[in-house]
Order: sequence, then structure tokens, then C-alpha cells
Amino acid sequence: MSKIYCLLILGFSLLTHSLFSQAATTKINNFSQAKVAAIKINKEASTFYCGCKIEWQGKKGIVDLDACGYKIRRNELRAKRVEWEHVVPAAHLGKNRQCWQQGGRANCAKDPYYVKMETDLHNLQPAIGEINGDRNNYQFSQWRGGGGQYGACEMKVDFKNKQVEPPEYTRGVIARTYFYMRDTYHINLSSAQTQLMTVWDKLYPVSEWECERDRRIADVQGNHNPYVSKACQVIHPVTQ
Repeated sequence: MSKIYCLLILGFSLLTHSLFSQAATTKINNFSQAKVAAIKINKEASTFYCGCKIEWQGKKGIVDLDACGYKIRRNELRAKRVEWEHVVPAAHLGKNRQCWQQGGRANCAKDPYYVKMETDLHNLQPAIGEINGDRNNYQFSQWRGGGGQYGACEMKVDFKNKQVEPPEYTRGVIARTYFYMRDTYHINLSSAQTQLMTVWDKLYPVSEWECERDRRIADVQGNHNPYVSKACQVIHPVTQ
């Protein structure tokens, strides 16, 4: 085989790999595009905080509230739709950005760094709209007592102290998301939150779905959450 032929084959292989790598990732320029991508990634997922099955009709997510025992607290309109929850709240992401300080979230639509944070698929989870609204930008916490605000949904919101206690099955996911966002975007995390998330990460290991979701996001966005992917290699390795 001639040296020139070998070089041509090598060049073609590198070009093919480059094109494949580019095709494997999707450029997301705004939150609307992120939501479209998130639907495809989470198409089999239930609502994050309440575990209610979602039926997707295009971009619209429908939840049978009676079937999952959800009780509407106050906002019937938002309770009947699926919204995309930022696990690390958008306000936490943007509060130190000049655009946010001069006009809030809407004013940050042209800030490329904020848009990258806001549209990061690792931080987006499908949630019942009322829960998304009630959670607001409250910090996660853990306490005893309470509950029943949303019927069978185990999410608890302490409006007075501005904190929320999520169901146990979400806590590990939340912790690993917080650590990823902290490291990726240099988000400040208090010592108390760091301690809580460290405990949750250890108590609630990755599930098969969390591993699959991370792989799907990497195919679209081009990067893994290392706190998920490294744990998945040990607990739920992909078999060839």
C-alpha cells in the first residue's frame, strides 16, 4: 500500500470522526431550544419531584394528577402543565451577573455565559408547574414533620423559611447536579449546602435512569456530569 494512499485513508478517517463528533452535539442558543432537547432526552421520565407519568403531546406535557394522587395546592393552571425546573435555580445562576442586576432573567437573554448556564441540560428536570413555581429559588433542606401539601407527592415547601425538602429518591440527583453546576460555572455553594449535598450524594447512589439520562445529555450537549458518569462506571456499567 503506497504512503500517499495511507495518508488519504488516515485523512478521511479523521474527517469522518470530526464530522461525527460535530453531529453528535447540538448547539443550543436559548432556553426554548433547550426545552425541545430536554423533551427528547427525558421522554420516558416522570415528573421529578412527584413521580407522575408524563404524556408528551409535542412540546406540551400532560400529567394525570388524579392517577398519581397529586393534590393542587393553589395554582390549578400551572398544576396541569409540565415545566422545566432548574435544579440550581436560575436566580442563583444569574444573581451575580451584571445583566441580572440590571433587569433580571429576561435581561440576561443576550449574555452568552448566562445562556450557557440557563440551558445546561444537566440542570433541567421536568416538573409539575405548580411545584416549579412554589419551589421558586428556595434552598434545599431536610427536616422532620410536615408534608401532605400536594397529596401523595412528597415534596415539601416551607414558604416562611424559604426552603424545600425534596423526596428521598431525588436527593442524590440534586446533590450531583449541584456539584456539577458548582464546578462547571464556579457557582458559590455555602458550607451548609455543601455538607448536605455531600451526605445526599453518598446516601442516594446513581440509578440506572440517572446514568442513561447522563449519556443522552452527553450525546446532545457534548459533556457528562462527572459526578454521575464516574459513579455509573462502577454501579451501572454499560455492557457492550
